Amino acid sequence: MTATTSPATLTVPTPHSSSPDPLPEGLSQGEPGYRRASLALLAAGLASFNALYCTQALMPTLTSQLGATPAQASLTVSAATGILAITILPVSVLSERFGRGRLMTISAMAAVIVGLLLPLAPSLGWLVAGRGLQGLLVAGVPATAMAWLSQEIHPRHLPRAMGLYVAGNTVGGLLGRLIPSGVLQFSGWRPALGIDMAFALVCTVAMVTLMPAERRFVPKQLRPGNELRTMGRQWADRRLAGLFGIGFIFMGVFVSLYDFLGYRLTARFGMPPSLIGLVFLLYLFGTLASARAGHLTATRGRSPAMLIGAAMAIVGMPLVASGLLWLTLPGVALFTYGFFTVHSVASGWVGALAPRARGEASGTYLACYYLGSSILGYLSGHVMHAFGWTGLVMWLVGLILIGCALSAMVVRSARS
Repeated sequence: MTATTSPATLTVPTPHSSSPDPLPEGLSQGEPGYRRASLALLAAGLASFNALYCTQALMPTLTSQLGATPAQASLTVSAATGILAITILPVSVLSERFGRGRLMTISAMAAVIVGLLLPLAPSLGWLVAGRGLQGLLVAGVPATAMAWLSQEIHPRHLPRAMGLYVAGNTVGGLLGRLIPSGVLQFSGWRPALGIDMAFALVCTVAMVTLMPAERRFVPKQLRPGNELRTMGRQWADRRLAGLFGIGFIFMGVFVSLYDFLGYRLTARFGMPPSLIGLVFLLYLFGTLASARAGHLTATRGRSPAMLIGAAMAIVGMPLVASGLLWLTLPGVALFTYGFFTVHSVASGWVGALAPRARGEASGTYLACYYLGSSILGYLSGHVMHAFGWTGLVMWLVGLILIGCALSAMVVRSARS
């Protein structure tokens, strides 16, 4: 690819001419295609993250109705996020060859179709297997969505479209918890899961209908050896390796807390499932933190912003451990705000440290992020089963301290 006189225009050689043909400029605000693209990616976020976390609010019900332990019930979340973590890097590489838009639409539709079959699962084992397949299929959306936006939207108008997609992720994950928990008030887990997946289907159809065709995609030749060498160099960089570890630890703690919070609220405070579902509204503190993290980074710098977020996360945990509801819920909110601050800073820092291989670095960070959700979420279930809520909180505090140590290492490496 060569540059032309317009900085927003890319070029690509054609097989019939030695001179490159210019690619069209990215979509700008005010163009019909821009609005369609923004709404399509909003719907993609709603559908995919709804599907990814649709069983988290159902875990206490699965324990009571299927006789599962907390760790076994957590597999309905960990199976999806774990397979997603393994798949996200290969899918992002394949998208460079076959097109991001095509992968996204196929991925979202296939994941929702599997989701509609999940209420028919005859046992917990079949439900976990179906969730693993759903995680495999949905990987194409988070692996390619941001790259698709960066490719198709004009740089001047990209932040608003990206913000809508991130909002779709947050709200989709929230609705994936609220819808099933609301239905539980009137019915069992099967109708709850079915109604939630019907909502995800509506969002997916909207995404497929609205998404404009790719205009600026240029297929690349796949060279697995080059990709592996690039990722090896990134792991050798202490700052990047530390950020990958931070994503793994903090996401694992975050999912573990929300996985098993329902058990605590039921056992200690006698809250019904529908009311427990409303506790997931605390997730909105993460939306606020993500929006404020950019300002905090711009005014204080990445290092102070990350350390502030880590400090907030660990300060919230003693409140979470208390036996008082009026302390537990603010503690969860404080931890959530701190976690999303750390995640926002870390994910942006990864891209800044690897400008020539941003796709590989961001893919590795996301893989570690979701792998932490899967592995630590499952292990936390065993801790909860063996040592109760207090033991779980102590385990999570220990993990956060490891995350804080990694944060300090990254900060020191950055200063040097």
